[in-house]
Amino acid sequence: MKKTVTQMPDGRRLIYYDVRDDVARDEVDARYATRAVTTSEVRYDPLRGEWVLIAAHRQGRTYQPPSDECPLCPSPAGHSEIMAAGYDVVVFENRFPSLTGHGGPDALRAVQGLRAPGRHWESAPSAGRCEVMCFSSDHEASFADLPPAQVALVLAAWTDRTAELSRTPGVEQVFLFEDRGKETGMSLVHPHGQIYAYPFVTPRTERVLAAVAAHRDRTGRNLFDDLLATESRGERVVIQGRHWTAFVPNAAHWPYEVHLYPRRRVPDLTALDDDARAEFPDLYLDLLRRFDRLFGAEPGPVPYISAWLQAPVAAPEDFALHLELFTVRRSPVKLKHLAGSELLMDVYVNEIAPEAAAARLRELG
Repeated sequence: MKKTVTQMPDGRRLIYYDVRDDVARDEVDARYATRAVTTSEVRYDPLRGEWVLIAAHRQGRTYQPPSDECPLCPSPAGHSEIMAAGYDVVVFENRFPSLTGHGGPDALRAVQGLRAPGRHWESAPSAGRCEVMCFSSDHEASFADLPPAQVALVLAAWTDRTAELSRTPGVEQVFLFEDRGKETGMSLVHPHGQIYAYPFVTPRTERVLAAVAAHRDRTGRNLFDDLLATESRGERVVIQGRHWTAFVPNAAHWPYEVHLYPRRRVPDLTALDDDARAEFPDLYLDLLRRFDRLFGAEPGPVPYISAWLQAPVAAPEDFALHLELFTVRRSPVKLKHLAGSELLMDVYVNEIAPEAAAARLRELG
């Protein structure tokens, strides 16, 4: 992998990741030099114990543009963020970010101070960073269309961004994800994902860490290890590789939901060994293609969300890196909409039994 760091005229960073070492990235980007005005705040909800990002500038972000105006296609034209004639993988700072600061000790202290008594109705600048990762220069492709070598490059880029952002002052957790399909809220069709570098540990992660700690106190064992050992020998396994296991969780929230774990527990992508990295591309592509065959060709590409859950920067010991993949479609003509129970009480209702979902996904291999 060759990594080339460049700068856009408005000061944002753009990084090329190329398979070949002899690719030269010496383009001079002389387009618009005015940075988009971004104002974003972090607020803390003391009743729910949750962080909320207030980012009013995102109301005007690019949404479902025509294909000839896609900002992620390689083009020297003004509509594109990427002026190169072509690329393998590209990462750049989001022009309409939810997190608009670059962190630092002062920014981190301001965010963490919102938990203090009497400060719950205040706000702090949204330290952190939001980046966009383009998986391919082909506008019509999807992740499942990529060759294994391209997926290996994406994995290397994910790992590199995790490592660099984890070292950034003020960043507490790095989150990588992809939404595909308008049904998931995706605003651009081009195959891409996003990276959030949070200035706090996310509420879900805090709940998971509390459960892991309680299990350790009660049993002396790691909760992730026990979960994976149980699921690996059960009827909800979808794919069993030498270094990865994919299964539908016992308490799946979504109609078709798969969790993918390395069989050796590691806290984040930077800790994966070479064997796990080598096996990942073919196995993950197999999983995505099974999802694409779930409902046949008529409804179109399956909308899904795929995300890496990684340990917080400061608490990696007991956390287990894993990928979660799910679709919001429950039949060729029906979507799983979150309603009152899910949205307000955090109690999910799943219309498809996890064992039936796993059996269906195994059939599609």
